[in-house]
Amino acid sequence: MEFETVIGLEVHAQLSTKTKIFCGCSTEFGKPPNSNTCPVCLGMPGVLPVLNRKVVEYAVKMGLATNCTINRTNVFARKNYFYPDLPKGYQISQFDQPICEHGWVDIEAGGQSKRIGITRIHMEEDAGKLIHDEREPKSYVDLNRTGTPLIEIVSEPDLRSPEEAAAYLRKIHAILRYLDICDGNMQEGSFRCDANISLRPRGQEKLGTRTELKNMNSFRNVQRALEYEERRQRDLLLEGGAVIQQTLLWDPDRNQTTAMRSKEEAHDYRYFPDPDLIPVEISLEWIAAARQEQPELPEERRQRFIGTLELPADDATILTGERELADFFEAALVEYPNARKLANWLITELIRELNKGEEQSLRNCPVTPTALAKLLAMIDQGTISGKIAKTVFGEMMATGKAPETVVKEQNLVQMSDEGDLLRIVAEILAANPEQVAQFRAGKTKVMGFFVGQLMQQTKGRANPQLANQLISKALAE
Repeated sequence: MEFETVIGLEVHAQLSTKTKIFCGCSTEFGKPPNSNTCPVCLGMPGVLPVLNRKVVEYAVKMGLATNCTINRTNVFARKNYFYPDLPKGYQISQFDQPICEHGWVDIEAGGQSKRIGITRIHMEEDAGKLIHDEREPKSYVDLNRTGTPLIEIVSEPDLRSPEEAAAYLRKIHAILRYLDICDGNMQEGSFRCDANISLRPRGQEKLGTRTELKNMNSFRNVQRALEYEERRQRDLLLEGGAVIQQTLLWDPDRNQTTAMRSKEEAHDYRYFPDPDLIPVEISLEWIAAARQEQPELPEERRQRFIGTLELPADDATILTGERELADFFEAALVEYPNARKLANWLITELIRELNKGEEQSLRNCPVTPTALAKLLAMIDQGTISGKIAKTVFGEMMATGKAPETVVKEQNLVQMSDEGDLLRIVAEILAANPEQVAQFRAGKTKVMGFFVGQLMQQTKGRANPQLANQLISKALAE
């Protein structure tokens, strides 16, 4: 029997406001446990929440960027459940009247474009965090995160593979970063995802029993977890078993899912409108102003890179996948207008160097766009070779030094003096008469040997084009 995979994603994005959604406490990450708290976010008796206007503004921006309808009247509701990191015993969220509905984004996966529907985007407060002691059976509660503003972005069950799910997540992450409403830091939990997955016989309309994978915080883990769960459910169904609706956790070390609890339904939360918060009314003028302020989004930028800069589609996709990378590219392009060569260096050299260190990213990159532009200009001017430039770039990434400083300190200026190079070529030919005879007998592949010898003796500083010309001329005499 053939099965079709059906996936829906719920993305939780912490908004980059300075204060929490219903009180004036700081949202700064990394403060001592329970220091960013007050009676409101701790849920003390008698306190009243006051809505942070910036949260509504950011939610509207995300709704517009994902082609949603903005509901001009939307309502906060209480989502009731009991957990140690939820001091009030309920979470303020939105239920039947969210701020945004009925949107979509386009993704690229498997070489094809596909439109993924967005059911809703709603505002809510984050819960606290449990910290488990590895040495003894104790858990600690840190309520600093309690009340941090979130938007939850709920997709339609339109995704048909783990690859599509990862592509959708990257698109949502990129849009949030371009709007500058979420820092997208997955390690700190600013961007995390719950994934619902089920299988059904191909051609069947009715959805299968779903499981939910909870709180995953990396694109790779989401894809791996969904691939595992897809295989697990398929094997179970082929053996005649039944999938149990439950919430699962992904164990990246063991590469498998483990059961957390049975899956809740909406009625389990006993939603009702929050009596302490009046409905949110959004004017048409506010929506129009937000639309006017929208920046160029990833897809628009990608199309501009392809159309105006004539970059290959794959290169444009990589460059616009992260706002910081696209910004870096455009800043360097101002000083070095060869778009294709610049894009190639960013995609091959810069990304490779950044991936070497766990703590390195474009946000703390020691090489500036100006410095990279100067390095590429030095190649074009013949000051250094392309090969030497890679060595220089590695040193720039390690030390933050300017390219001209590295070249000067390490004496890496390209040798282009014909007299000096001819003298070295003559010495190489004299020392290798056997290879000279082979070349003159028609074995032209020996040319690479002579070029290698010259590069070795000049420590890679010889001008490659000139080196080939001089060696060919000397061998022909």
